[in-house]
Amino acid sequence: MPREKSNVASKLNIRWLGKVPYREALAVQSAMFKHSSRQHLLMLEHPHVFTYGPSADLEKNLKCDPQQVGAELVKVNRGGDITYHGPGQLVVYPILNLAPKHGANGPADMQAYVHNVEQLVIDTLLHLGVQNVGRLIGYPGVWVDVQSDEPKKICAIGVRVSRGRTMHGFALNVSTDLTFMREHIVPCGISEHGVTSLHELGFDLTVQQVADVVSVLAAQRFADGEIDRHDVVWSSGAVATMASATASAAASANVQISARKPEWLRPHVNHGPEVLATKKTLRDLNLVTVCEEAGCPNLSECWADGTATMMVLGERCTRACGFCLIDTRKPLAPDANEPARVAQAVAKMKLEHAVLTMVARDDLADGGMSHVAQCIREIRIASPSTRVETLIS
Repeated sequence: MPREKSNVASKLNIRWLGKVPYREALAVQSAMFKHSSRQHLLMLEHPHVFTYGPSADLEKNLKCDPQQVGAELVKVNRGGDITYHGPGQLVVYPILNLAPKHGANGPADMQAYVHNVEQLVIDTLLHLGVQNVGRLIGYPGVWVDVQSDEPKKICAIGVRVSRGRTMHGFALNVSTDLTFMREHIVPCGISEHGVTSLHELGFDLTVQQVADVVSVLAAQRFADGEIDRHDVVWSSGAVATMASATASAAASANVQISARKPEWLRPHVNHGPEVLATKKTLRDLNLVTVCEEAGCPNLSECWADGTATMMVLGERCTRACGFCLIDTRKPLAPDANEPARVAQAVAKMKLEHAVLTMVARDDLADGGMSHVAQCIREIRIASPSTRVETLIS
C-alpha cells in the first residue's frame, strides 16, 4: 500500500504527550489541525473517557453512568459510534496534509487514508509478532483471529478529514482494562464481536515499546522516514523537574566522574542586592521569566546586571519537548494586563535592550502573536528608546 504523500513537508513531527485528559488533548489537536501546516503525529494515553460521534446510539450502546465508573463522556466530531480510551491504550492522532484524490484542488481520498491508517496498525502488530491480524470485512478497525469464528477487535479507528487535513486517529489496546469495553459500552456499536489487547494475547509490552514501533513505521508511511520526535517523561505520573531531569541524564549517560569541573566552567550563584532587586521587580509585577522556568545556570549573572528575559503568555506550553522543563498542563487564557506589566518592568529596570520570549500557544488562533505585539507597543510607550528583541514560537 503506498504511503500518503505530504503536500508541505517530508518530516514527521512526533510528540509523546504522556497521560493527557481528553478535552485538553482535543484542544491541542484542534489548534494544530487549524493553524499548523506541518505533519504531526501525537501519541498519548488518556484517563478513562468514553467518546462518541454524531451518529452514535447512546441509548443502545452506553450501558453505564460514566461518572459511576470514573470516566468522562465527550462528544466529538469524528465518524463512528461510542468508544473508550484509558490507561494502557496507545492513542495516536495523525494530523497530516493529504494529496487531492484527483489532483489539483480536489478532495482527499478518505477511503485510502483510512486504509493507510489500518495498514500502519497492521504492520505494527506484525512487527511485534502478532499473528492472523488484519481487516474484518464490513467492520472498521483492526482485528485479530480474522479467519476464525471469533475475531476480536484490537484497535479502533475514527478519523476526520477536512480540506485535505486529518485529525483524530486510532486507539490500540496494549494493556487496557477491557472491562470498560466489555461491560460498560458496546464498543463502536459492534455487539456481535469482542475486543482484546496485546496483554490478553500474551504480549508483555509497554505502551512505550509499541509507540516506538508506531513512530518509525508512521514516518515511513506518511513522510520520507525523517522524524523529529520529542517525548515528555515516560514514567507514570512523573513530573519533569530540574532534579529528575538531571538525575535521568546522569543515569543514562553512564559517565564516570573523576574530577570536579574546572572553576571557569562552574556557574557561580550570586544572591547580592542587584539580583534580589531584579527578583523583587519581577515578583511585584507577577511576571514569568525563561531564566527560572528553564533552570538557567546563568540566572544570577544576568539578574545582577539588572536584566532578565521575560516569558509572556504564561508558563504553560502546548508542546511537550522532552528536553524542556516548562509546564505542559492546559494553558490559561492570555492575561490582558500582562503587556502593561512587562512595559513597566522594562522601564523600571531601565533596559536599553529588552528580550521577550514565549511559550508555544498552539491553542490560540494566531499562536499568541497579537499578545506579543501588544507587549511591544506597551514597551514603546513606556520606554521609547529601548530596543526590543522577540524570540517567538
